[in-house]
Formats: sequence, structure tokens, C-alpha cells
Amino acid sequence: MTIHISAAPGEIAETVLMPGDPLRAKWAAETFLENPVCVNQTRGMLGFTGEWNGHRVTIHGSGMGMPSLSIYANELIRDYGAKTLVRIGSAGAMQPQVKLRDVVLAMTASSLSTPSRGFFKELNYAPCADYGLLQAAFSAAGKLDCGVHVGGIYSADVFYDERPDLNDQMTRHGILAVEMEAAELYTVAARYGCRALAVLTVSDHLLTEEALPSEDRQSSFADMVQIALEAAFA
Repeated sequence: MTIHISAAPGEIAETVLMPGDPLRAKWAAETFLENPVCVNQTRGMLGFTGEWNGHRVTIHGSGMGMPSLSIYANELIRDYGAKTLVRIGSAGAMQPQVKLRDVVLAMTASSLSTPSRGFFKELNYAPCADYGLLQAAFSAAGKLDCGVHVGGIYSADVFYDERPDLNDQMTRHGILAVEMEAAELYTVAARYGCRALAVLTVSDHLLTEEALPSEDRQSSFADMVQIALEAAFA
């Protein structure tokens, strides 16, 4: 048990999928896992452990933003022995070829700052995905009827961004999409020698201002979860 996770020793699997929304963790566990058991409810951040194709898997919420993600990633790795962490979440597209419902596999994650910034001081650390997970996810995505893109994303500090100049430069430099957690996940995983990847579903588009209706989001996220599970156990 930690400050933020009430699971008993052994109740967290070595492979953890991390959606931001705890209710999305519940949906994913009930949809994809056999015999899911709720192992954490502290502060309303739900976590479930079950089996997928004979493999133990935990699906645990991370909350919104890098500070919240950092808390859960650190405790899952340090206190519960997690070895593979895959973020499953939504993202806003920043390139014209990236469409709603497409899946983005984040090879790198740029940011203005992260909770780990203090570790590096003057160094601009470059957070990146585990290559084995990335390769396996790309292979898994090829089996599904969905658009898939591999490249750099941007992990933002704020949701209500007022930096159109920065967005323009990221689009110019090929950043595929924006979300709020991956850069810190990749950094924490690297610190502990663990594997990490962000598999993201495009829910809105910064260029066209399109957005998925809320009722369509859940069904559109199924491909993302399937890719994450297949990649974790490839």
C-alpha cells in the first residue's frame, strides 16, 4: 500500500495500462480482461487487475496531466514492481494527414517542462518510447482497420492552451498530436529501467476543430486498447 494506491502486495501486475480517466480504466478492464478485480479506489482513482490471453494485466487510471501521472507511475514501478507501462488515452491531432479516430504511437514526447525537469537542470532530456513496444504496437495496428501514425507528440502542461505561435511551430516541425502525460511517463520509465509507450486515439483536431462526440469516444478507443495489449505481450 502506498499513499495513493491501496492495492495489496501482489495485486498489481507487471504490465500496466494507464488511461487518464479512472472510469475509462473500469470500461477497459470490463471489456478486455477476464475476471477483473478492483484493486484500488483511493481518491477515486480506479485500478483493476485481470487476465488477457492468459497474461496478468492491471489497468489503472493516471489522472490528468504529468504531475498526476508521475505519482502513479513512480508508485506502480517502485512499490509494486511494474515493468511495462502503456498509456492509453486521447490526443488532439496537429497534422492534416492525422484524422479523427486514428491511432498515434508516440515515438518521442516533447514538452515545455515535466515534473522530472529538476533532475536534469540545464539538460534538455529527450523522452522516447521503448523501441520493442513501439515496433510491436505498429505491427498490431496493421491488423486492424484503423489509421496509424508513428512519430513525435507534444505533452502539454495545460489543457486550455493560448500559444498559437507554439502550436504553429510544432505543426511545422511534424509533431503529430498533443496530449498531457507521455513525456513524464517515458522519463519515469527510463529512470527505473522499465518499458513505456503511449498509444493514443485522436479525439479532436487542432487544425480543423473537429471533435468526436462524447458518445462516440468510448467505442473508438477499443482499437487503442487492443493495440496496447498485443504490444505488451508480443
